[in-house]
Amino acid sequence: MTEHPFDAALALDPIADDAWHGRTSDAYWNMVGPFGGVVAAALFRAAQDHPLRRGDPVALTVNFCAALAKGAFAVVARPARTNRSTQHWTMEMSQGDGGAVATATALFGTRPDSFAHRLISPPAVPAFDMMPRTPTGGLGWTDRYDFRFVEGAIDWQGDKAAPGATRSVLWIRNDPPRSLDAVGLVALCDSFFGRILHLRKQMVPFGTVSMTAFFHATPADLAAVGDAAVLGVADSRVFDRGFHDQTAELWSADGRLLATSHQIVYYRDPGSDR
Repeated sequence: MTEHPFDAALALDPIADDAWHGRTSDAYWNMVGPFGGVVAAALFRAAQDHPLRRGDPVALTVNFCAALAKGAFAVVARPARTNRSTQHWTMEMSQGDGGAVATATALFGTRPDSFAHRLISPPAVPAFDMMPRTPTGGLGWTDRYDFRFVEGAIDWQGDKAAPGATRSVLWIRNDPPRSLDAVGLVALCDSFFGRILHLRKQMVPFGTVSMTAFFHATPADLAAVGDAAVLGVADSRVFDRGFHDQTAELWSADGRLLATSHQIVYYRDPGSDR
């Protein structure tokens, strides 16, 4: 079978016990560098696939320090501490002699079969097959996902003087389809467009600076999703002095919360020299 472009983009060749080489992929290219979800997924994969890793994913934080240039990069992943039920990791991605382009921490844990209570439920929406695919302009990485907005698509033609809605509800599916796993879930957490675009209804220079993803699904839950679409919900609370927050939820079609994420996003006004 032909390798999925996502897995090809995350191919890591070992160069030491805790270090790997990889290469950027044009299939997941963004405006000035690779899609941040692939950067996050590569860092996460280095820890998850490490022979010393113990437990299932619980949380991941990625700090995007600089845009990657096209070409080779290196990833280092090391366990920082292993406890009875949790294991903490640190990861770093670098390129050439320019220092770190991204840093990350990951938390894995052994989750007991104990008390559970779920306080939220997914919004009621039409099925994936009932919604049309949303054109995304062929950036590279956007062609690798089938986005189908139920509400909150960017109103590019709207009145720029009036702020747009920042809440979006949409179906998201890998294109070509790919069975969901924890690495793919990491990338999906960063697949939402910056809320500043929805607010301003125009292209604004922006980029995620830091993202934290929390995993709420077991490997069996993800396997049950298969290659089906997942439902995403994203929103913001504040836009202030060049940064805005962004929160997101990812749900399976049968209503299981798979992951939540929180981001801080940098933005600037078009034409600004800041």
